[in-house]
Order: sequence, then structure tokens, then C-alpha cells
Amino acid sequence: MLAFLVSFLPFLFLLSSPLPLKPLPSWVNELRLVFFLFWQELIYYSFQGLRNYAEDMPSNLINMFAVRPSTARITAHVEEMQERTILDLPELALDCILEKLSPVGLCNMAGVCHALRDRCASDHLWKRHMREKWDRVFAFTANKDLSLNLPSRRVEASDKEKSLAQPEGYIGSLSHLWPLSWFKPRTDDGGNNKSPSSSSSSSSSYTALPVDSIMSCYLALQSGRIWFPAQVYNRENGSVGFLLSCYDAELSYDSRTDSFYASFLLLRYPPHGIRTTNIEDGVKWDRIRVSPVDTSAHDLHVSDCLNDLHPGDHIEIQWRKSKEYPYGWWYGVVGHLASCNGNKHFCHCHDNESIILEFNQYTPSSRWRQVAIDRKDHREFGNETNGFYGGIRKLHSKDEISAWRSMWPTKTLE
Repeated sequence: MLAFLVSFLPFLFLLSSPLPLKPLPSWVNELRLVFFLFWQELIYYSFQGLRNYAEDMPSNLINMFAVRPSTARITAHVEEMQERTILDLPELALDCILEKLSPVGLCNMAGVCHALRDRCASDHLWKRHMREKWDRVFAFTANKDLSLNLPSRRVEASDKEKSLAQPEGYIGSLSHLWPLSWFKPRTDDGGNNKSPSSSSSSSSSYTALPVDSIMSCYLALQSGRIWFPAQVYNRENGSVGFLLSCYDAELSYDSRTDSFYASFLLLRYPPHGIRTTNIEDGVKWDRIRVSPVDTSAHDLHVSDCLNDLHPGDHIEIQWRKSKEYPYGWWYGVVGHLASCNGNKHFCHCHDNESIILEFNQYTPSSRWRQVAIDRKDHREFGNETNGFYGGIRKLHSKDEISAWRSMWPTKTLE
């Protein structure tokens, strides 16, 4: 608008100035009147607009700096949301979150507050972790009352014992996140007895987890604080004298090497009452299994499968060097009688009272290659030279057979 007015000033000046040389036409006077009226209206409306703007300015400033009601509501909602915690979530949503956490994540979450600590110790959250890691080597249902009370038998004067006493890595993080006293088993005196390693923290008032809880068992197994019963294939690191055998042992986990210590009982009645054991370290997961029977390593297993044995069946049989030693389980197959040509269409070996057991890892001339047992009246038999044969169990599971076959020696034994 200002530029428009400026551009018309010269023209208006000319119209307003008289020209002395020649009289102007009549329309010039009319044009002067029109422009006079135009300027009058322009000035009037300009001042009117400035006055209206000045009157509205205070209300505009107030609206500019005032907090709008919608913004205030949003701010209040945000503050309300910030005051909420994970415990305000619905039960189902919270359980879904906790079920996705790893063992370390659950221990982290348990350190937030007492309510989450109790919730994170629930058996249903730890059941999956227990099953995925420990089911193949540890039977929780059978050992939940025994596992946390087994005496600890660490390897004395060894570097690995020291590393177990001061856990590192995975279990080290667990012990920091969930203090060891929290999963210390409760004893008959209510958990007042403390081990030397926890004497320095005797002033702590943590509540011990229930001894039969899955979380307590998981953390105790992971830390190597307990020894649990299982069976170990090819003991003494696959020594020739123990190939394709499986012996009872008590194991303790070493989280540093992801392997186990295995303690084998050598004699049932040791001289002078001294417990004689042989401890092997570095036992890998694939050499361990849960015992398939409830029979003690010193007792004869009841053979309830003799009438069902046919040539070609896979079996395990108890064997021990002498009556003072525990039994081990040895892998073999049912063979044909000498009078049978092996033709399955004419074979009647399964009707005979004698059963031939073959151990094909040995050469045909070896004294360990073959043994005959009585189908009707089988009991322990043998001598101090060849050892003593005990009970028999038939293998039905393909996984069990595959486990034995995977450990087949690279060369035939004598």
C-alpha cells in the first residue's frame, strides 16, 4: 500500500499545481475532487484499523502466552503415566513379559523390588529354563529333595576348584544380581547355619528361597554349589578299559568351561572306612545322561525283559570288576546261537533258554566279545578274572541307541 501511495505522489502534485501557460480542462478539477475524497477515506480507515488493533493487542498477548486447556490435559496425562510402574500392567501382560526373560534377565528384574522378586521366583517362569538346560542331565522331580543337600566334594589343590569358589562369567553375574544367600538351601535350623564363604555377609537379611523351588535348584546347579547324581559315558576320559560303558557318578557344573566334574565311587566298602573316589574334570554334556533306572550302582537290576529279547536287539548289561566295586552299564546286542545260521526266517534263538550277548567293539577272539546268559534263571554270575555280569535292560529308544553308537571306538578293541 505504501509503495502504491508513493508512486502516485508526483501525479497528485501535478494535478494540484496550476499551469500558467494554458487553462486546464474542466475534467481536471473533477479529478482533483475524486482524489481528495479518496485520501479522506484512506486516512479515516487507516486510523480506524490502528485503533482496533491497539484495543485487541492485550487479549492477543494473553492468548499467546496462556496454556491451552488441551495442552494442560496432555501434560497431566503424561505425568500420570510416569507415575505408573510395570506392576500396574495386567497380570497376563506382566507374565508374558517375564516369560520372555532369560535367567539373568529374571534375576535383574527380581532385584527391582520385593513384589517382583517373589514373582520372578515363581516355578512356572523357571520351568522352561530348567527343562532347556538341565533336563538331559538332571532329573529335578526325582532329586528335588536330595539335590541341595548333597555334600560338596571339590577337587582339592587344583586351579579349577579356586575358579569354582570364585565364580566368573555367567554365574558370576547371577551371584551379583541375586545374592547367593537368597538361594542358600534352608536347613533344619531354618537356614541359620552359614558356610564359610558366606560368613562375611552374615549381617544380610535376605530371605532364602524354598529348597524345593525350581529357581533355587537352577541357580545351585549353575553355580556348581551342589553335586547331583547322573551317569557318565566312557569314564576316565574315554580310557580303553571303559569304552562303551556308563557309570554312576555325582557331578558338579563348572560354568567357566561349560563342563562338569564327575566323582566316581571306586569301592563300596573302602579299607579303614575311607571313602575312595576318583574325580574327573572336563566332562562334556554329551557324555552325561540321567540314570534310566532306580537301581543303585551296588545292587543287581531286576531283568524283566529276558523273554522279549531277540537277535539284533540292543541291550545294556551290568558289569563290575569285583564284588567290592559298583556296577557299570555296558552296551551290547543280542546275537545268534552257534547252531543258528542267522537267517531270520528260520531263526529260533528267541525260543532257546540261552541268550547270546555280543560286544562287537571287541575282536572275535577277545574274551570280552561274547557271553551267554540263562533266559529263565538269570542272576549275577562271573569270577574275579572276567568280572561279574548283572542285570539286563532292553533299549527301546532310538535316542539311547544313537547315543551309544555315537561313541563307537575308531578301532576294534582286543
